[in-house]
Amino acid sequence: MVRGGPESWNIRDRHMAETLDRLARHYGPGSRGIVWEHNTHIGDARFTDMADDWMVNVGQLARERWGPQEVVLVGFACHRGTVIAGQAWDAPAERLDVPEGREDSWDDLLHRAGPEDKLLLLDGSDGPPAMRESRGQRAIGVVYHPEYEQFGNYVPTVLPRRYDALLYLDETRALRPLPVTVDPHEEIPETFPTGR
Repeated sequence: MVRGGPESWNIRDRHMAETLDRLARHYGPGSRGIVWEHNTHIGDARFTDMADDWMVNVGQLARERWGPQEVVLVGFACHRGTVIAGQAWDAPAERLDVPEGREDSWDDLLHRAGPEDKLLLLDGSDGPPAMRESRGQRAIGVVYHPEYEQFGNYVPTVLPRRYDALLYLDETRALRPLPVTVDPHEEIPETFPTGR
């Protein structure tokens, strides 16, 4: 698997978008699909600091290929909780604590608006002035470092432009991964555990 830097990221996300194109062609013009990805892959990169590094993602590419009326980008956010992630690529998955959202981040503002879970339907317009601001939104992916919360882990985001909707959960609980067994005499394929 290619790793490291903006070009590696772009190769991977373009490949994922091309796979969606192939699936859409295979199933025909009336087909629909749901793609589940981390926010950094699904929220339109043009409305984050990823654009400064000429990075693209699946959400941006889908909007460009099919048009904003044919694509719905849904992001996730939380204030605190637990998550399953690793400390590095290829590190074992572990249950990690997610500290409270950084002050003045989208995660913090949604919590201060009330501790209940929320679904924000964002129509792509700029909305009220408070929604037009670029604020940090926590990024949790395959690799996550809770100890960097105050200095990293946040993507500057114009929320109503990055997503069409946002599901906010005030407190999350880590999933319990299914047990996976590996033959110790076999080389682990790059697509493990989902394919060969």
